Amino acid sequence: MHILLTGGTGLIGKHLCHYWLGQGHRLTVWSRRPQDVPKICGTGVRGIARLEQLEPDDQLDAVVNLAGAPIADRPWTAARRNLLWASRITLTEQLLAWLGTREQRPEVLISGSAVGWYGDGGERELTEASTPVREDFASQLCIAWEETAQRSQAQGIRVVLVRTGLVLASDGGFLSRLRVPFKLGLGGPLGDGRQWMPWVHIDDQVALIDFLLQHKDASGPYNACAPEPVRNREFAKRLGRTLHRPALLPVPAFLLKAGLGELSMLLLGGQRARPVRLLAAGFTFRFNDLQSALDNLSSRL
Repeated sequence: MHILLTGGTGLIGKHLCHYWLGQGHRLTVWSRRPQDVPKICGTGVRGIARLEQLEPDDQLDAVVNLAGAPIADRPWTAARRNLLWASRITLTEQLLAWLGTREQRPEVLISGSAVGWYGDGGERELTEASTPVREDFASQLCIAWEETAQRSQAQGIRVVLVRTGLVLASDGGFLSRLRVPFKLGLGGPLGDGRQWMPWVHIDDQVALIDFLLQHKDASGPYNACAPEPVRNREFAKRLGRTLHRPALLPVPAFLLKAGLGELSMLLLGGQRARPVRLLAAGFTFRFNDLQSALDNLSSRL
């Protein structure tokens, strides 16, 4: 199978590439730094700077669209919002326009999204049948991203939307930001710590995307998070225990709001999301509970 990826050098993308290389698939990554693709994604993965570098008669079986500037790296100034929008919606529009020029189109488009699609859900249990609870900037971004990707259905392409939670991995992502403060004994809950945190182990994230790729009846949105979300204070407690450090220093909500502005809502809000459609389709999570996921990663943290 020939798979085209955007965002292939990101955390999820590079793990997918290594997994699919092992399965014998042919991989092409559309990247701003195509020369770095083989080093990051694996020898044999082709990096391209322009989609037009793929020949019209080079059959493409699937597209996995994961590109997007990190949403929680810095406050949402006007310039940052424009970058976040362009790196998701504008890029997806470019991808779809290019697909429209091809006589042979892929069977499936798997497009990234996030549980932030729902906004801050409070105590509500959120399934794929739920509507957005609160349309903040992150929610609006995800809604527009999904709506853009869904236009591929008109091109005869099966579209799958992956609403990802916090990805737990030892080589990047959410845990890499927490590692230093927690190891210094400065970790703790954010605000009151009651907000729900939907999470997923990187191995399960890779496995579920591959599952949705292979299952030809899969389409529409899927919550990509473990069946058992936890509250932020429980997450902090368990991460501290895993790292053999205390996790007793809360970060007051007013400090987060003062320093991060609207971005603070990503940290102080949450989603009690459950992967109802994935489970109904027959996907089995390897890591159902947070402690088993952290124990698996602990030797590499």
